[in-house]
Amino acid sequence: MKKAAGAGSLSLVCLVVFGIVGVCQGGELRKNFYRNSCKSAEDIVRSITWKNAASNPDLPAKLIRMHFHDCFVRGCDASVLINSTAGNKAERDAVPNLSLGGFEVINEIKSELESRCPGIVSCADIVALATRDSVSFQFQKPDLWEVLTGRRDGSVSIAAEADLLLPSPFANFSELKKNFNDKGLTVKDLVVLSGGHTIGVSHCTFFSNRLYNFTGNGDQDPSLDPRYAAFLKTKCKSLADTTTTAELDPGSFRKFDSHYYDILIENKGLFQSDAALLTNKGARNIVMELRNQDKFFTEFAQSMKRMGAMNVLTGTQGEIRKKCSVINNPDSLLHSSI
Repeated sequence: MKKAAGAGSLSLVCLVVFGIVGVCQGGELRKNFYRNSCKSAEDIVRSITWKNAASNPDLPAKLIRMHFHDCFVRGCDASVLINSTAGNKAERDAVPNLSLGGFEVINEIKSELESRCPGIVSCADIVALATRDSVSFQFQKPDLWEVLTGRRDGSVSIAAEADLLLPSPFANFSELKKNFNDKGLTVKDLVVLSGGHTIGVSHCTFFSNRLYNFTGNGDQDPSLDPRYAAFLKTKCKSLADTTTTAELDPGSFRKFDSHYYDILIENKGLFQSDAALLTNKGARNIVMELRNQDKFFTEFAQSMKRMGAMNVLTGTQGEIRKKCSVINNPDSLLHSSI
């Protein structure tokens, strides 16, 4: 069930008017939400995240994607972490989410927090904090962007909603703009958050049509740099290749920086949704601005903060899951909002 488009905008109004996100929804997101209830919560999240990021350089890309996919379906409520059951296929098993990773890190953090402060820290806040901390590890800075806390966990997770609501890598600009507008986000947020593609990889499945069958006639996408397309064909041998991966930001796919926008201007964006950003004059102008790395970091921090406040559950809404993959009372809650 799709949330009303205005809910995301409402959260942003609360932010501007009150300086605290979510007060219009019966609770609040704020800085240091766990200061009194679990004082070391954010330090625990950072410590475990940095430990894992040190041994797994792909973790930041995995967690950015997890956070994004969570927030775009029912808001930032950790519904993407819930396992499917015999009676319900959850978001985690939707086609766009089958390649998500990083669940084991979230579970490790949750386990430690439950041992220290049982029933206090939400899985939704863990995802938001761990995402920020994993990216910050590269810079050895604790706070690359501010994460307000106080989210609560959702109890509904439906695969069909993820299939319907998540922006597609095959989308054109109009479709992407609508996806973001429906969540109270702007074209600027769209271009800025697409910069998350500066790290990570993708399976050939999500872009090989651009190489072999762009319009259904065995053709190549003319907007893709021909030399880059030739290189990609050496990796993705056919449309049937579902296992090979390619770097989202060639030569810089494990470094969080503004290089994504440089390769975008060179027509080397991997997805149709990347190339689509150049088809709108306003979006293209933003792409040009974000080639300045300081500008990108500043804007990314703001857009992540806005995305992280979308349709959040606060106050007495939702629950604090004991395990991130299972709601606390499956029999009574799983289908309560369907």
